[in-house]
Amino acid sequence: MPIAPKPLYNLFVIGGGINGAAIACDAAGRGLAVALAEERDFAEGTSSRSSKLIHGGLRYLETYDFRLVRHALLEREILMAKAPHLVWPIRLVLPHVPSLRPRWMIRLGLLFYDFLAPRRQLPGSQSIDLRHHEFGKALKPSVTHAFAYSDCRGDDARLVIANVQGAQAHGADIFARHRFVGARRHPDYWQIDLENTLTKQRLDIQAKILINAAGPWVISVGETIDGVVTARRLRMVRGSHIVVPRLWEGEHGYFLQTRDNRTMEAFPYEDDFTSIGTTDEPWEDAPEKVTVSEKEIDYMLDEVNQYLRNPVSRADIVWRYAGVRPLFEVGGGRDGELSTLTRDYAFEINGGQDQAPALTIFGGKLTTHRRLAEHAMMELESILPWFGACRTRTEMLPGGDLGSGGLEGFTADLLRDFSWLPPKQLRRYAKLYGTRARALLGSAQRPADLGLRFGADLYAREVDYLMDNEWALAADDIVWRRSKLGLRLSAAEIETLGAYMASRKPAWV
Repeated sequence: MPIAPKPLYNLFVIGGGINGAAIACDAAGRGLAVALAEERDFAEGTSSRSSKLIHGGLRYLETYDFRLVRHALLEREILMAKAPHLVWPIRLVLPHVPSLRPRWMIRLGLLFYDFLAPRRQLPGSQSIDLRHHEFGKALKPSVTHAFAYSDCRGDDARLVIANVQGAQAHGADIFARHRFVGARRHPDYWQIDLENTLTKQRLDIQAKILINAAGPWVISVGETIDGVVTARRLRMVRGSHIVVPRLWEGEHGYFLQTRDNRTMEAFPYEDDFTSIGTTDEPWEDAPEKVTVSEKEIDYMLDEVNQYLRNPVSRADIVWRYAGVRPLFEVGGGRDGELSTLTRDYAFEINGGQDQAPALTIFGGKLTTHRRLAEHAMMELESILPWFGACRTRTEMLPGGDLGSGGLEGFTADLLRDFSWLPPKQLRRYAKLYGTRARALLGSAQRPADLGLRFGADLYAREVDYLMDNEWALAADDIVWRRSKLGLRLSAAEIETLGAYMASRKPAWV
C-alpha cells in the first residue's frame, strides 16, 4: 500500500543515489523520523554508473589529496566488514612503463598507500617480474615489470539499495517514484510538495530539515527550494566505460597508466566479462542525456591495447555506459579547468536559528558515502542535538550478516540447502542479496517453484521479489541495476520481462 506520510519528519532527503540513501540510513538508525524521495529508480543516475571500485584513489596521491585518500582507505575497510556480499577484494597490477612515471615514484606511492590508513584484511603492495608471473600472461611481452596492490570492487547500485533498505528497516518512509516539486520555508519546518510519477497524485509533507542530495541535479533542485541560494559552481564530468568478454584468467585486474598521464582500470566483471574505463570529459548537457562518445571508445581501446597481448576492438564491446560526476570547483573555480575539481564532498547549510535549515551536498565518491552521511549528521547536531549515536560504522547493511565464514561460507550453505539449483545461480544470489537470498527462495523445493523463466537464470520468483522488496518497476531496473543480467539476456527476453512487470502491480505502488 502507498505510504501515509507522518505529520512531521525530522529529515526529508531529496535523491535516492548513494549519498541520499546513506544519509537516510544513518539518520533513521539514530532514531530520527526520516523520509526519502526519488523521482526515478534508485541509483539510476551517477550511482549505478561508476567504475565499480571501492578504493582509496591511488591517483589522488599525485594531486596531494592525502586527506581524501586516507578517508577513502578507512571507509574501504568499514565497507568490507559491513557489506561483505557487495564489496570484494581485488589485486590490481600496475605495469611499469619507463617513459611514464619512474619506478621509484610508483613504489614510493604504493608504500604510502599501504600505510596511510590501517589495513587489516588486504595484503600490501609488491614488486613483480611479469616474465615469471601469471599476472604477465595477458600483457605484451615488452611489459616486463609491474607492481601489485590491493583495493576492492563493489556493486554500486546494490549498495544504494542496501542503504535504502537499511533506512527502511529503521523506520524511514521511502517515497519511490516521487518527484520533488518544491519546498516552502517556514520558521521551524519545511512544507514539501511531492508528485507521484505513476499516479500524478500530489503529497504535502512537513519536515524540520531538508537535505538536497540530488547529485548532478543538485543545482536545479536547489532552485525549487524557497530561500536557498548557493554560490558553488558544479562541473559535470562524463565518465564512460566499455564491457567486453573476459580477457584473462584469474581475478586480478590492471591499473594502467595512459599516455596522457592519466590512469585506467581493466578488471574482471560479472564472471564472464571485463570492464574497461574510465574517461574524464566535460559534459554540458542535461545529466540524464549522457552517452558514451565514439571518441571515448577510441581512447579506451587505444590505451588498453598498449598493454594487452590480445587486443580488443569495437566488435568485442557487449555493453557501454556513461555517468556524470557532479564535481565542484575548488577556490571558486577561477580558471574553470578540470584540474580545479575535487573528488571530495562539501556541504552548505542555509538557515538555522529562525529559519528551517536546508543542507545541500556537493560531490562525493562511492567509497566515502558512509562517511559523508556521518559527517552530514555531525553538521546537523547543533540543530537536532538529541539524536542517537551513529550505528553505520559497525552495523551490517541488510544481507551482510553472512556469519564467520563470510561470502564463501554462506554460499556453501546455499549450495547445500538448495542443491537442486545450479551453483552459478546460487553464487549470484549470494553476491546480490547476501542472507536475503533465503527470503527470495523461500520454500522453493524445485525449479518449477521459481516460476516463469525469462532467460539466463532469471525467474519470476526473483522478479516478484525485486518488485515487492526493492522498488523495481521496469525491466531496466532489474537487468542493469538490481543485477547485470542485461549482459546475458536478449532484447526479446528483456521485452518479455518488461511486459510481465507491466502486468503486475507491486505492493508499494
